[in-house]
Amino acid sequence: MIPRYSRPEMTSIFEQENKFRIWLEVETLALEKMAELGTVPESAAIALREKGNFDIDRINEIEAEIHHDVIAFLTSVGEYVGEDSRYVHQGMTSSDIIDTSFAVMLTQAADIIIADLEKVMAALKKRSLEHKDTLCIGRSHGIHGEPTTFGMKLAGHYAAFKRARDRMVLAKEEVSTITISGAVGTYATTDMAVEQHVADKLGLKPEMVATQVIPRDRHAMFFVTLGVVASSIENIAVEIRHLQRTEVREAEEYFSPNQKGSSAMPHKRNPIGTENLTGQARIIRAAVTPALENVALWHERDISHSAVERTILPDALISADYALNRLAGIIDKLLVYPERMKHNLEMTGGLVFSQRTMLALTQAGISREDAYRIVQKSAMTVWADRSSGKGTLTLRNALESDLQVTEKLDKNALDAIFKYDAYTKNIGAILDRAFK
Repeated sequence: MIPRYSRPEMTSIFEQENKFRIWLEVETLALEKMAELGTVPESAAIALREKGNFDIDRINEIEAEIHHDVIAFLTSVGEYVGEDSRYVHQGMTSSDIIDTSFAVMLTQAADIIIADLEKVMAALKKRSLEHKDTLCIGRSHGIHGEPTTFGMKLAGHYAAFKRARDRMVLAKEEVSTITISGAVGTYATTDMAVEQHVADKLGLKPEMVATQVIPRDRHAMFFVTLGVVASSIENIAVEIRHLQRTEVREAEEYFSPNQKGSSAMPHKRNPIGTENLTGQARIIRAAVTPALENVALWHERDISHSAVERTILPDALISADYALNRLAGIIDKLLVYPERMKHNLEMTGGLVFSQRTMLALTQAGISREDAYRIVQKSAMTVWADRSSGKGTLTLRNALESDLQVTEKLDKNALDAIFKYDAYTKNIGAILDRAFK
């Protein structure tokens, strides 16, 4: 992933230094347990713990010649350890170290993503409570539906990211398994106690049944979860982009004093952050299908998954980390315009009260079908009048001109219908439930 869309906390996990450091720790823990079991001399475990090291340039040099990264790593370690290095990797296979390391890196990354999600949740909760009573229009198909509040709108996104956090906790648990079971996973050349020891020391657990690799349905589930996170990111990003449109202008990304929006048009204030998040979501979701396809390996293992994981592992997680942090910042500084929201809410002349009118007519004795027809007739008259941009007709005006309505609903009844508090009376309870 290019530096522009990377944060050091996440990128450092996938650097060679961290990867080989994990490999060395896995080999060392395994050898220490082997020494305890009497499989290898105790001096070998001590030598590896005290002198074990590696040279990345040397590893790359050896791999360029032999085309095997684990052997290149072991050769470099051996040059530091000396004669006792012959006991390192005793009875193990390459996947033991690679897949165990994979689990460590995934759990490290998952912890960061979980913290990122909590940061987004905190920003959404803060702004939701701030705008708990800020009236705005709720849209269906992009068309005005009924009133809601901006706080409730944000609370819905909070709930989505809370679910995302809970799923990511489960996804972390799903990939927190290791294997040190040797070729084809039978423990023929290793002791199961070695695997348990390494798992305990790393805070992980042994895979129930490994072949020569950890089953890739675990990793598929992890990346699918990450893909859903990406979709939640895009969901709110698209919402903000829509609200920032000139014709809407209910909210917009913070625009700093020295910021420029266009090289050609000095007036522009573009939603570049949320547009970027939409793009990042595409990158993250692009990892889902390859992860699913990695599940089907030949027999006890092949390496068709290897190149895929070397790509999607860093790219998807670095993108997700970057996107979540950027989203938290956008929400925290989001500019909200309540007066514009109220203006947009009222631009259709009270059409938003059509359902309440219809229900009041049914309560007054008119069939639902007839009530719908009566209200729709007045609503369409207002719609046509307002479509010119100059019309001033309201739904209440139109209804008051319809005898079928006035016979059933007097002034007091209409006054009760055309109030916003019916739409906001439960907002507090909804937010309490969301933030419980």
